[in-house]
Amino acid sequence: MWRAVEVQTMSVSYRLKIGVVVIVIMVLGFFNESQGTAHYGEDSVGSFPYFEYNVPRNVTTVVGQTAFLHCRVEQLGDKAVSWIRKRDLHILTAGILTYTSDQRFQVIRPDKSENWTLQIKFPQERDAGIYECQVNTEPKMSLAFQLNVVEAKAHILGPVDLYVKTGSTLSLTCILSQGPHDLGTIFWYKGSKLIEYKELEENEIAEEPRIRLRTEWTEQLTSRLTIEKLLPGDSGNYSCVPTMAEAASVNVHVINGEHPAAMQHGNANTASPCALSVNLLISLYCTLATLYTSTVDGFR
Repeated sequence: MWRAVEVQTMSVSYRLKIGVVVIVIMVLGFFNESQGTAHYGEDSVGSFPYFEYNVPRNVTTVVGQTAFLHCRVEQLGDKAVSWIRKRDLHILTAGILTYTSDQRFQVIRPDKSENWTLQIKFPQERDAGIYECQVNTEPKMSLAFQLNVVEAKAHILGPVDLYVKTGSTLSLTCILSQGPHDLGTIFWYKGSKLIEYKELEENEIAEEPRIRLRTEWTEQLTSRLTIEKLLPGDSGNYSCVPTMAEAASVNVHVINGEHPAAMQHGNANTASPCALSVNLLISLYCTLATLYTSTVDGFR
């Protein structure tokens, strides 16, 4: 009897041990499966292409200046990058190949680089709009870029024809407000000759120059040309020529006396339209009064 009890006890103990082993194996298998699933998930997300958003996506350039749209795609793998013009859904490039007859468009991608840069040479105002950088994933990935193309033009304050007195000071101000952040610089010409101005070195003793140039970069590009003690030989065409915009010019006339139309007295002033209108009315009134008097005298 005791033998039977002992055998039964051993049988129960063995079953308990087997049960414990099975439970341990199941628990270990659950953890291994959980870790494997998480690892698989990390791999699938980590290897999926994604865009680098820390790039300029609102780009401004001036007419004729090459524009660059920089698209950076990380972990591209076996996928391909394309550039699409949004307004007509025209495929411009796919991979490193160009799919347009317009040779101004080209993709630049250094070897093994994540950068896919769309280059647009000699852009015109009609090229402005939205361009999309796309990746052929499922679903498709795309990142939009806004290209602005502006016609930058310099402007000289005051009239086109400027009359100044001999011995006085001429001041011309050229402003360039449109264009990208880099507006370049401005050069001044008299006719076809570049006006040069040399800054005095420290401790250098020299006469105060008659011609001074000052250029300031703020929200706009401003350049001022000042010529003191004007001479008759200073008459001519003066041009403000930016490096990245259309030039502007004025005609300067150095005279001995006053000119009624556009005489510069510190600031450029022109004849008042109101004053001209008053003078015209007075003249017309006098003419009508004379005709009326002559007619009345005729009847007498």
